[in-house]
Amino acid sequence: MSTSNTPPGNRREFLGTLTKLTALSTIGFSPFAGLAAPLKKQTNSLSAGPYLQAVGPTSMSIRWITAAPSYSWVEFGETAELGQKAHAVTDGLVDAYNRVQEVLVEELIPGKTYFYRIVSKEIMDFQPYKLVYGETIQSEVYTLATVNPMATELNWLVLNDIHDRPDSFNELVQLNGADPYDFVFLNGDMFDHQTDEQQIIDHLLTPCTNTFATKKPFLFVRGNHETRGKYARQLKDYFTNPGGQFFSFEGGPVFAIALDTGEDKPDNAEVYAGIVDFDQYRRRQAVWLEKQLQSKAARKAKYRVVMMHIPTFYSGDWHGTMHCRELFSPLFDKYKVDLVISGHTHKYGVHPPVEGQHNYPIIIGGGPKEGKRTLIKVKATQKELNVWMLNDDGTEVGRYIIS
Repeated sequence: MSTSNTPPGNRREFLGTLTKLTALSTIGFSPFAGLAAPLKKQTNSLSAGPYLQAVGPTSMSIRWITAAPSYSWVEFGETAELGQKAHAVTDGLVDAYNRVQEVLVEELIPGKTYFYRIVSKEIMDFQPYKLVYGETIQSEVYTLATVNPMATELNWLVLNDIHDRPDSFNELVQLNGADPYDFVFLNGDMFDHQTDEQQIIDHLLTPCTNTFATKKPFLFVRGNHETRGKYARQLKDYFTNPGGQFFSFEGGPVFAIALDTGEDKPDNAEVYAGIVDFDQYRRRQAVWLEKQLQSKAARKAKYRVVMMHIPTFYSGDWHGTMHCRELFSPLFDKYKVDLVISGHTHKYGVHPPVEGQHNYPIIIGGGPKEGKRTLIKVKATQKELNVWMLNDDGTEVGRYIIS
């Protein structure tokens, strides 16, 4: 039995129209051409960036965001004339028709300064067998330096607990003056919660780019506030760390570890509505952490430094602190971690080792209000690991030296 939604009286007319459409298609005319929306020319622009992410001895990760879907690439070279080009390829397909751009430039020379600029060409229409390009935009030429694996020194800056105050990036980094630094580490709670892409652009990417991120990379580990909000699950799409949400890296005499400490409340807290599982996530990190601290790279390093948002002590007895203490602190003691740098408490402090509690010093940065914000400066040489903490008026409020 067959059925039809076409009224009987219109069936002959319907079949006749169908015949005409079929005939049109066989001679190369699309019967639906008139239904296609006309191309709308829009002005492409740079929404954010470029900002440097993971930079290694032979590679550099460069990110930016365009206003329109684009095909993007990086032009680079050892001089300002550039001369070389790199684009991103995934499974044989060149990345295109996206707005959040990332290009990993590889096969570089260690410890060398390179010139680069980013280029994006808008894609106005992307059909299976037809692609229409629009406007091409490009940045000015910037410089960056690849990592020197033979370096005997490593310098970096640490910011924490900015909490959606974008002016703090420039105001705090400027406290460093002309002292050299290799990268900036963002140690969590850059935001109050995650709302949308524009918040990420306005409150982190643009101020970092305007202050340092075109020339110096930054690494970013979440705080508890980055786990909140409707856009929290998309946050990782805008950053590239050397290994993911928690990671390790080497530089000069330092083996560094970054832990993602997650939320500070229990997973079953009503506000999370049953859609978080940070206890298991931290337990998985503890297994990974021990393997990292057992590695040859960690054992041979002169200093082992951990950066994590929630400290293992001096942060009350909330669940997140106690769980980090239970999982991580015994490993820090066992494998002789030299330094832990944290935030979270909004109260800066330098806490030397305490027998029977923790055998490692804990540096906690302040923030986010004016007068409580801090810049932490770390300088690691073959002779000593030197940590300064500056208040936002430039006053030194803490120092710790490991000889």
